[in-house]
Amino acid sequence: MRASLVLPFLLFFTLFPVAGLAGDASDATKKANQAVREYLPFEDQTDFENAQRGFIATLESGRITGEGGVTVYDMKQYEFLEKGEPATVNPSLWRQSRLNAMDGLFKVADGIYQVRAFDLANISFIRGKKGWIVVDPLTANETAKAAYDLLQKHVEKAPVTAVIYTHSHLDHFAGVKGLISNEQVESGEVMLIGPEHFFIESVNENLMAGNQMGRRASYMYGNVLPKSPEGTVGSGLGVTTAAGTVTIIEPTTDIVKTPQRLNVDGVEMVFMNTPGAEAPAELMFYMPGKKAFCQAEEINHTFHNLYTLRGAQVRNGLKWSKYIHESIEMFGDEVQVSFGSHHWPTWGNQEIVDYWKKQRDLYRYVHDEVLRLANHGYTLLEVGEMVELPDSLGKSFASRGYYGSVNHNAKAQYQLYFGFFTGNPADLHPLPPETAGKKFVDYVGGAAAVIEKARTDYERGEYRWAATALNYVVFADPDNKTAKDLLAQTYEQMGYQAESGPWRNFYLSGAKELRDGVVKTATPNTGSPDIVRNLGLETYLDYLAVRLNHPKAAAHDMTFNVSLPDVGEKFVLSVENGAMNYTLGKHTEKADATVTLDRAVLDEINLGETTFDQAVSDGKAKVEGNSAKFGEFLALLDRFEFWFNIVTP
Repeated sequence: MRASLVLPFLLFFTLFPVAGLAGDASDATKKANQAVREYLPFEDQTDFENAQRGFIATLESGRITGEGGVTVYDMKQYEFLEKGEPATVNPSLWRQSRLNAMDGLFKVADGIYQVRAFDLANISFIRGKKGWIVVDPLTANETAKAAYDLLQKHVEKAPVTAVIYTHSHLDHFAGVKGLISNEQVESGEVMLIGPEHFFIESVNENLMAGNQMGRRASYMYGNVLPKSPEGTVGSGLGVTTAAGTVTIIEPTTDIVKTPQRLNVDGVEMVFMNTPGAEAPAELMFYMPGKKAFCQAEEINHTFHNLYTLRGAQVRNGLKWSKYIHESIEMFGDEVQVSFGSHHWPTWGNQEIVDYWKKQRDLYRYVHDEVLRLANHGYTLLEVGEMVELPDSLGKSFASRGYYGSVNHNAKAQYQLYFGFFTGNPADLHPLPPETAGKKFVDYVGGAAAVIEKARTDYERGEYRWAATALNYVVFADPDNKTAKDLLAQTYEQMGYQAESGPWRNFYLSGAKELRDGVVKTATPNTGSPDIVRNLGLETYLDYLAVRLNHPKAAAHDMTFNVSLPDVGEKFVLSVENGAMNYTLGKHTEKADATVTLDRAVLDEINLGETTFDQAVSDGKAKVEGNSAKFGEFLALLDRFEFWFNIVTP
């Protein structure tokens, strides 16, 4: 018998250098980037002034290290951003990347500080009566601790008295044990606040589709690319994410409504519960005594994702817009500083309200315009081309698509309401890529004919159709080096033009895979012991059901009792009709076998620290009844290969 239940959590990043890309910017790319330069008000230096305002200090070494001196985060890897604007990067994205890379400790207002660019997100510190209130303790223990140490060194030594998680994404909670312990929370020494349903959303995030999402995330964040003007320049939302120790502690206080008033270590806070927009569980809050608003990740200096390219459930732009509108109505008359989980703060009431309104209207405009066009009969691809921001939004840097984009966010809102099908029967049952590629190449008159036409389009700077046509050739004949090389060059130019960090990373990662094949890179273990051990039993079992090879399982009919003595849980697991189901809290007399193991042993199996066979051999697990049948069940569980092909069959 053999089973591995290791869970594929996301955010795979690497700090290791990889081979660079060799191409120069074409004339068409230079022309496209120049058009961006002429459209946007690059002479406006307000963002640079705000991003540097209140600077106190940073780490002289530029590196944060973990156990054994291993580099967890390296700020110096983006020093090239200060060496002059290259032709190979969209000038608007280059500007954003420079802003995102400004690292260090900053004073936001009296009693409010931030450490930025020590990780993908910001960590904020608010001085309470007895100590520091921490907002969003980053992705890793090491980066959170480095930020806290910098604060204590340059501002004030004081204990952590409270932690606020603004939402359920990994880069906003996973460094918590770099600052506090379970015991401090359980004893009430440290107050831990999070939005309603935070815990289940955070440990379940992306689990069911984790392997696919994780692989695509390796493209989205440019893991396989060099940090360079020809490679990744960041994500648009931030620079990159730390490769350190991931942890979690469950909140003791939930934010369940708007408004919800709490006194947090002597600081009055008015909380807003804002689920289902940027994250499944999220909150924002206002501090009346400081006239300061924490905007979490609902308000940013970019157009955020209504659909994330790594793959996730589509987000609702209408909800997003309404949360921001509610913020304006509740706090817009008096707010003087607005700071968030990413980017830099905004100061001044008029400036903040104008910023909030543009962010509100950005999401509302795209959502409503998509529905208007859809109700005129336009389809997913068409609305992506047709939705264009008015200049009042389009010329605002905070509305630019550095992370999301107008094109794919518009498509996301179409998908939210109408799904994948356009209504045209030709789109109902299209051929898969390999079959379609062969038919397309045959229709056009062979691969050579397609490549010749695509080369002409490439030389004209008509990259989008060249990419489409060459993709058909590559899927029809993945050994066609000429097609792959030309497609790689095409993707490269599209990446050089992209204003969105994820778009750039996808294009350049695709180009690299076409040239070099799938190159495995070192990644941190984000499926950490803390995350795995906090998974609910239902989540364990639902993921197990995803791993079941359903066509093979259709030939089997089996039922098992399972007991987890150390946590006092038991369940019935059954397989029939090719599907797996379970019932918690009971056993059945009709079971083929009864399996007994501690939940802690199940965690060890999930973490890859042991196998079921080894657990039985060590006496940590036992099977009573038909052990061979349980072996058949384990053999039906698929293992997912992470490094699958993306741009070739």
